[in-house]
Amino acid sequence: MSIPPPAFSDVAKASNDLINRDFYHTAAANLEVKSKAPNGVNFNVKGKSSHEGSTAGSIEGKYVNAPSERSMPGLTVTQAWTTTNVLNTKLELDNQIAKGMKAEVAADFVPSSKDIGAKLNLSFKQPNFHARAFFDLMKGPTANIDAVLGREGFLVGAEAGYDVQKAAITRYAAAVGYTVPQYSAAITASNNLSVFSAAYYHKVNSEVEAGAKATWDSKGSNNVGLEVAGKWRLDPTSFAKAKVNDRGVASLAYNVLLRSGVTVGAGISLDTQKLNESAHKVGTHFEFNG
Repeated sequence: MSIPPPAFSDVAKASNDLINRDFYHTAAANLEVKSKAPNGVNFNVKGKSSHEGSTAGSIEGKYVNAPSERSMPGLTVTQAWTTTNVLNTKLELDNQIAKGMKAEVAADFVPSSKDIGAKLNLSFKQPNFHARAFFDLMKGPTANIDAVLGREGFLVGAEAGYDVQKAAITRYAAAVGYTVPQYSAAITASNNLSVFSAAYYHKVNSEVEAGAKATWDSKGSNNVGLEVAGKWRLDPTSFAKAKVNDRGVASLAYNVLLRSGVTVGAGISLDTQKLNESAHKVGTHFEFNG
């Protein structure tokens, strides 16, 4: 039986994850603590310290109504409070309106300014088809819609944004790709078909992954940006990653599961063209699961 294709934003997910995820130099320190209460509520506390010295964090509670529940099965309620004093609430209903459809209502409230935001997100998955719609009900209102068709590994997708008040299309993009378990490739045209990128991912074996991404802005310079990355699983509990871009910035990362529920990561970014300057960054990541 055919499975739904990825969302439009995930057409190049394998290569994007390899190039962007688990590189810990982007912040001086990251802390994440996850736990689950006896009643099934999941708690997630996050904290981040930037290289500029500022800190940010949030505390989040999430409750998922089990499919066996008689009252609103498939309902998920998430509430969060950030250090910028923003209260976020999200309600999700999966496979209840129609098979393959997920609906989300998200609201945020800033007590100090009384600002309120509200969004409605819809996604619909079927074999060989995946569509999403995002509505910002307070600004505009605006709508962003995307869809992907997939067959035998081949993917074709498009995205468009629409401002109801202006009655105008505000953005559009397109993508094509091919994906199988061992490798994937994708070409995307974003920013109103002005920024083009080509990405490739290869799972060489169970221990080694490699990927690359090239980007060209047709409205900017004639230069093409290039990033190359690799991941090596050293043993069942640890892995290392490395990447380098066309500007000579090299990044290294290491992640290890110290024991059940405790993960530590460390990363460094080196500007190889400015080795004698303070252009380098070091970061750490700590994750605890209870």
